[in-house]
Amino acid sequence: MADNDNGAGVGAVLLSFLAGAAVGAGVALLVAPKTGGELRGKIRSITDDAIDKIKEYTSEAQDKIKSTIEDGKEMINEKKSIFTSAIEAGKEAIEREKERLKNA
Repeated sequence: MADNDNGAGVGAVLLSFLAGAAVGAGVALLVAPKTGGELRGKIRSITDDAIDKIKEYTSEAQDKIKSTIEDGKEMINEKKSIFTSAIEAGKEAIEREKERLKNA
């Protein structure tokens, strides 16, 4: 489970980095000497790229979350099965001991 936590942390760092890069690129475009049309085109292009990357990372995060939930469900079912078996074994041991004491 710790690996999943680290993966989410890395995703957050990457998303933060991309957001910072987009802001930095936007500022650079605003201070660079270009015509209004060129500047708007560059900003639109950078914005579109950032949106595409954010959508991609969001999709990856959703997939990772779904996978983690499924892994958790599987683990719970496995533990539930082990626990149920242990309870049944305990019940059987109690019954055997009752019989042994009854016949003693």
